[in-house]
Parts: sequence; structure tokens; C-alpha cells
Amino acid sequence: MKKAGYLSLLLVLLINVLYSQSVDDSFSQEKMLSDLEVFKNIRLAANSGLYKYRTKQEIDSIYNWAEREIKNSSTYREFYNIICQLTDFEGSLHNNTTLPKKMAKAIQDEENGYFPYPLKYIENKWIMNFAKGEIPLGAEIIAINNENIQDIINNLNKYYTTDGVNTTGKLIGLIRHFSKYYRLNYGLNNQFIIDYKTRSSNEIKKITLNSVSYRAYYKNVSKRYSRPFDTVNYKDWKESETYNFKTINEQTGILTINDFGLGNEQSPKHQRYVSFLDSVFTDIKRNNINNLIIDVRYNGGGTDPNDLVTYSYLSQRNFQENKQAWISFKKIPDIKYAYTKIPRFLRPFGVGKYNREFQREFPKEINGQFHQDSSSNDHKVRTPNKNVFTGNIYLLISPRVASAGSLFAAMVAGNENTTVIGEETMGGYYGHNGHTPLGYILPKSKIATFFSVVNLEQDVPKKVNQIYNRGIIPDHNVTQTYQDYLNQKDTQIDFVIDLIKNN
Repeated sequence: MKKAGYLSLLLVLLINVLYSQSVDDSFSQEKMLSDLEVFKNIRLAANSGLYKYRTKQEIDSIYNWAEREIKNSSTYREFYNIICQLTDFEGSLHNNTTLPKKMAKAIQDEENGYFPYPLKYIENKWIMNFAKGEIPLGAEIIAINNENIQDIINNLNKYYTTDGVNTTGKLIGLIRHFSKYYRLNYGLNNQFIIDYKTRSSNEIKKITLNSVSYRAYYKNVSKRYSRPFDTVNYKDWKESETYNFKTINEQTGILTINDFGLGNEQSPKHQRYVSFLDSVFTDIKRNNINNLIIDVRYNGGGTDPNDLVTYSYLSQRNFQENKQAWISFKKIPDIKYAYTKIPRFLRPFGVGKYNREFQREFPKEINGQFHQDSSSNDHKVRTPNKNVFTGNIYLLISPRVASAGSLFAAMVAGNENTTVIGEETMGGYYGHNGHTPLGYILPKSKIATFFSVVNLEQDVPKKVNQIYNRGIIPDHNVTQTYQDYLNQKDTQIDFVIDLIKNN
């Protein structure tokens, strides 16, 4: 190789060293403390949900914890984990904290250090969810690298936010991203020592697995055993897949709604959906169907008024979307840190439009909070549709149900003629923070943080079995059994059909 060739190669290697970014790089405590202060001030000024589920004393306490953690931290990854813990602690499924794009890309390019296989939570156990690995399919994982699996899960929960103190919703993230979360929390590992036991034996066996690349792990996720059954938790729904209705017998029908992302009143999608609902409930009334299963298990939310229009066919009362909704600022604070491509010096000129919109929507100040008033469409009193269903409703829910999906499910669950079956939702029964997201960039670390600013109290009745800081609690808690997992069967559908027969 000629001298010029050596110099070119050396230059490329030098550039890669100088400009490569790793989440494991060192990061000064001074920068951590500076970004922590910015993060805290943004939350105090802009996040109306900061004290929704936590007291001031609890919030003060976790920020004191964060300062102590920083004193024992030296890497970017450790600081990122502190910010993720703070983000999760607030208890809003619309909260999110992300790495800078370059650092996220660097993680995706990592060639080793990742746990190789996806896991699944079945019958209160974490099991191997891969059919062709070194550990048998369905074997219970007891420990990884000499740490109990439940302790590991507790450490990884911070990466997937849910409403209140809900934990079932975190399974949606863990089942798909377990290895990525493990890497972020524990760093890269060349090998993994696994303690496990098979279904047929109480003997705890031990095996050492070599790590794989980021992409190899996700290739195994795409081949997970449960994929034919649980891929619906991660779908981007086509309109043709979003909703459907079918009859099970002369007395029973099932209405499935997988998504409310069908646009607003002017949207052709919305108008087609309204036409569909009108046709379905006209037929239900004409055919004297007495039992209606509403399946929203894979509904992660969407747009108004699709949830409300649907509820009008299921409600025998007048209702509103919200009892109250408010934000914590009159003008968007800290715009110099805003998540936007607009140069900082131009932001004061452009933010006025958005401030005026907020002020129109939230004109009523009460004790430093800015509330919607009776003119808001969110407080419009809606009436039951002329073809409202008055028979027995059986509502199927799951940990995937969130945002507009959980608002709708909560309203249906509040009906006296509704029986709720399935698993606790990640979205809250009594309310959530939603509607309008804001994003900010922490100046030293470039970590992005997002949250929804509207604190919503949903129009639902108080119920003894519904807990303020939790998701919607089912009347019958039904999860997939181990045998149904192996057979890819729907335990919950079978349960509700049997329940209707017995009733």
C-alpha cells in the first residue's frame, strides 16, 4: 500500500474515534447536574401531570435521589438511566425519554453484548419465547448473571412508561425490547449465565449463552414463538383491519376496535367509521342481539371524536369527554430548549401563535392552573345515539389499551350493564395526561424528553374496584394460560363466550 493510502486509512480511523459516540462514554458530573436542573425546571413549569400521582414530597425526594446518584455516576448511560427513572416515576404513558439520534444509531450498530432471545410473561413467570434456542421453549427463567429475573424486570420497567403505578402495560415493551433494555441498564455483556427450569421439572439448570448483536436479537424477536398471537400489540393498523363486527350466534355479537386513529369529523376515514357504526347498531337492534362483546385489547389510542362517537352507541346517559382539563402555563416555558429545528433566536417570534391557541383553549385561571371552560368541545354534553345498545356488554381489555383507547374503555367500564374481562390496561381509569405533547432537548447531553401537557379528568363514575393511580381493573382477571400459549389460543375469548353461556 502506498504512503498516501496509509494516511487515508489513518485519517478515517481517527475520524471514527473522534466522532463516534457510545452510550458508555464518560460524561462529567458537572454536565449531569446542569441537565438535571434544566429537566427539573421544565417539569415544574410545563408538566401539569407532575403531581397527578405523586406528592410534592415524593417528587422532591426522587430529585434528591437523582443528585445522589449523579455523585456516583461517571458515564452517559448512567445519566440517561437517571433521567429515565425520573420520567417513569411521574406516571404518564405519554412520557418518553430518548437518546440522541447518533447515539441511538450507534447502539443499533453494536455487534455483540446483547442477550440473545426474547422472553414472555405467562402465568406470573418469565419464560423462553424462542423455539430453536439452547434453552427449551417455555422454560422458566430464574436468573440472569446471578440476579433474580424479577429484580431485573424491576430495573428495566423505567424504559416503558405507563399511567400511575401500572406495571402490566410495561410488558408490552419488555416482551419486545428486553435485550435492549438490559443493555441500557447493565451495559454490554459478552456472556450470560442463565438459571432456568423446564415445565416438567423443579431442577434448576444452568447454561452460559454467548451474546449477540443488536440486530441479531431483533431478528430473533421477529421469530419469537408467540409472534402469530401477539404481533397485534405492535401493529400499525390499516383501515381495513381497524374495526369489524361479526355475530357469534343469534344472541351474541363481537365488535372489535383496534385503533381510534381515524381522523377528525372532516376525515373520510372518520365518516366511513361513523357509517359502519350506524349500520352495525341498526342491525343489532333489528336482530335483538342481547350480548355484545367489545374487544379493544389492541387499541393504543387515536383521535377524537372516534372514541366518543363509539361510546354514544353504548351509553344510556348524557356524557362529556372530560369533567375537567387544564395545563400549568399561560405561555410555553423554556422555549430555548424546545424540541424543534427552528433556530433558537427565531423561536420567540413563532411561539406566539401556539401561546394564543393555548390561551383560547384554556382561558380560565384557577390557582395558577389554566382550565378549559364550558365553551370547549371537550366539555360538550353528548347524548346516547337513537340506536344505543341496552343489553349486556362484555368489554375485553389488555395491557395494550392506552390513551383514547383507555378513555373509551373506562367510560364503557363505568356502565352498569358492562362486565370487564382481561388484564389491567396501561391507561388510567379516572384520567391521564394527554392531547398535546411538548418536547425538549437537554443542552449538555442532547437527551430528548417528551410529555403531554393536558391534565384530564375523565367523565367516569367512581367504582369500588377502580383505583385512582392504576389502569382499568377487570371484573374477571383473565390471562393467557401456559397451554394456550403453546397452542396459540385466545384464553380470554374462550372465557367470555363461556361466561355468556353460563349467564
